[in-house]
Amino acid sequence: MAAKTSSWPIWRLLALLQLLILGIHAEEAAVFSKASNDSLLWGPYRPNLYFGVRPRLPKSVLTGLLWARVEDYNTVQQNFRHTCEQHEGMAGYGWDAYDPRTGGSQSIHDSGNGIDITTDFVKHPEAGPNGGSWSARIRGVPREDASPDLKTAVVFYVGMEGLGSLEVQDANAEDNEKLGFEGDVRIAGQTQDLGDFTISVLDVKGEHPVHKHPSYKTKPLDRTLVHSVQVPEEALWQAKAMMFSSMKTSIDAYIEEFTTDAMPPPWQTYTIQNKPGAGNFHLIEKVFEGEFEFDVVFTSGSESNAPKTEDFESTFKSVTKSISDRFLEVLKPQAPFSKGSYLEFSKSLFSNLIGGIGYFYGDQLIDRSYAPEYEEENEGFWQETAEARSRNQQALEGPYELFASIPSRPFFPRGFLWDEGFHLLPIIDWDVDLTLQIIKSWFNSMDEDGWIPREQILGSEARSKVPQEFQTQYPHYANPPTLFMVLEVLVDKIAASSSKSSETEQTLASASGVIDTEAGIKYLQDLYPLLKRQYAWFKKTQWGDLKSYDRPAFSSKEAYRWRGSTATHLLTSGLDDYPRASPPHPGELHVDLISWMGMMTRNLKRIAATIGEEDDAAEFAKTEEAVRRNIDELHWDEKAGAYCDATIDDYEESVHVCHKGYISLFPFMTGMMGPDHKHLGKVLELISDEEELWSPHGIRSLSKKDEFYGTAENYWRSPVWMNMNYLIVKELYNVATQTGPHQKKAGSMYERLRENLVQTVYESWKKTGFAWEQYNPETGEGQRTQHFTGWTSLVVKIMAMPALDGREGHDEL
Repeated sequence: MAAKTSSWPIWRLLALLQLLILGIHAEEAAVFSKASNDSLLWGPYRPNLYFGVRPRLPKSVLTGLLWARVEDYNTVQQNFRHTCEQHEGMAGYGWDAYDPRTGGSQSIHDSGNGIDITTDFVKHPEAGPNGGSWSARIRGVPREDASPDLKTAVVFYVGMEGLGSLEVQDANAEDNEKLGFEGDVRIAGQTQDLGDFTISVLDVKGEHPVHKHPSYKTKPLDRTLVHSVQVPEEALWQAKAMMFSSMKTSIDAYIEEFTTDAMPPPWQTYTIQNKPGAGNFHLIEKVFEGEFEFDVVFTSGSESNAPKTEDFESTFKSVTKSISDRFLEVLKPQAPFSKGSYLEFSKSLFSNLIGGIGYFYGDQLIDRSYAPEYEEENEGFWQETAEARSRNQQALEGPYELFASIPSRPFFPRGFLWDEGFHLLPIIDWDVDLTLQIIKSWFNSMDEDGWIPREQILGSEARSKVPQEFQTQYPHYANPPTLFMVLEVLVDKIAASSSKSSETEQTLASASGVIDTEAGIKYLQDLYPLLKRQYAWFKKTQWGDLKSYDRPAFSSKEAYRWRGSTATHLLTSGLDDYPRASPPHPGELHVDLISWMGMMTRNLKRIAATIGEEDDAAEFAKTEEAVRRNIDELHWDEKAGAYCDATIDDYEESVHVCHKGYISLFPFMTGMMGPDHKHLGKVLELISDEEELWSPHGIRSLSKKDEFYGTAENYWRSPVWMNMNYLIVKELYNVATQTGPHQKKAGSMYERLRENLVQTVYESWKKTGFAWEQYNPETGEGQRTQHFTGWTSLVVKIMAMPALDGREGHDEL
């Protein structure tokens, strides 16, 4: 047994100081109960890994899982899985059922390694102090096309960031130190935040390969190998490299002892050194033959709090049943998707969305040079800003922390500002409290001017997945303020709750039932100054120029232009390569941005009214009306029959730039057009025209008639995107359920589009095992980023929307 650490060593004092510094958020989080926070402390918050558990704490414990088929020498290194990667030989992977407060089950179909891995994860928040305990069961089953005696090496690791201690128990026992552990492995740890804890790797079942090579005597594979090392903190995330380093030492020793002609079999050769002890990083390797199963248990406090292995199955079944029952209450697919495998499909997509929540902590690159070029006042400004960026005046800032969901585990495992609002629309239906914590985390990253980095790449691990040219964030560049869409849902919930009888408890439904109406209003009161600050930042930095040109409009203030254009892209808008004015011009006006500003203003008006800021609410109401009027006066093109961007031509006159597509629909998609709006008929015609935007698989991003349709990068120049289609479906439903001249047409379009979208994502999911970033408008095939369970998961909400025609569900459409 390792010697117990003496009380209050220097690292604990330093950790306490760090905790006090981080405590600035404690008062802000007071609206969330301790029980709610405790149940969210632990999770698979390293979504870039196939399985990696850590707490929602800076510089703390991190864990991860690696595995590989080890049957030949040539492919072992490329076979090892750790970080989620595109096209890595997977036949699909992800959470089949997951709730961040209780746990869930993940299936990984690793066709490249011939094995299916299951990671079942269960939380025990009541078991011990400081957020409680958790347990995970790792199962492996050879696939049908693999040999039943498949040789698999599995490595679980534990690391410690920052201050604390980790030490393998019984490391000095003679057999453990020499031959490996016969049975369970336990690592004792201690940090200021977590207190005392133990991480145990426990045998459950599985055979181990036995062979006659003499190497087996000194390293028998029926034992568990443990390699403990002290490594620089910044290297902890590079677990695969450290594992290979340990294996290389073993391989070099075998080569020296046996020569290359008489080497041990691969499953013996590719093993780590057995050197258990103290250190901040511990590799634990097991080598299996055929099926296997083992548990990892984190015990908070004393061993008496340890979850019992024999209870795992019953606890896990209870968790998954609870998720299934709750899913039927909250997000059940409605007709015609209420039968067959649509429920499994919907639950999988939602579980992967909510299972993709991560906790990130680290520094990020920001360029705060504020060069005059960033004002973008001159023609040719995009060349000037490119020159300013090329000076590389960025610097590391931080550390920052972010609690956020992600678009894609293999390709975008980090926070994206405009994606997040779409992510949270299904999540707020499931867990209000969790959603509000994520929103607050984003606003806590805001600077004093009101800017939030649109892409949060925190720490060296996150930067390792991002090309260098995209790593730097610029405080002059915006991103669509989609978090306000989620806050509108919160206001709706508060209004619905407040309208109930005073005799009933005023609650907002959440998984933990901890947010009541009063707490919801308190949350908005706390957040309101930050919302106003961001709004003011948008108006100050993204204003559009009306005064320099002859542009009559209802309001001389309400016009907007995204900063950050290049000759071919406008990344800040989120619509990257969508055709805009060419060349860009400082007098440009963007219809999508003024629409976002209208949505933002409307929701600030509602929030102000909800928290009793009546003067502000009245002022926002005036601005909202001015935005609505200016959208029509500045951006409607009668000849095109569509909303368009505007620019300045060679004669210094304002002209429209009409590329029909998503841009044309923004006033509709953001709820800035009522059911009797004078231009609504034209907008619906554009959406429903098969020669323009309508396809059997969803609404195209750009009209088939546009000269740029399907050209160049073709990112937003034809494909079907689920986030935009969700907004369209939602607004069609709103028109279809309100009295107006277009009610019947909108209802028909709603039914057809809803069915098209669900079938597109569903059929591709059945075929490939994945949700995708976008879908081909001609074939419906998923394309671009694989395992894109961010806003593509909005199809879950689309399925949960009611049918208007009263159809029953059927087994398969």
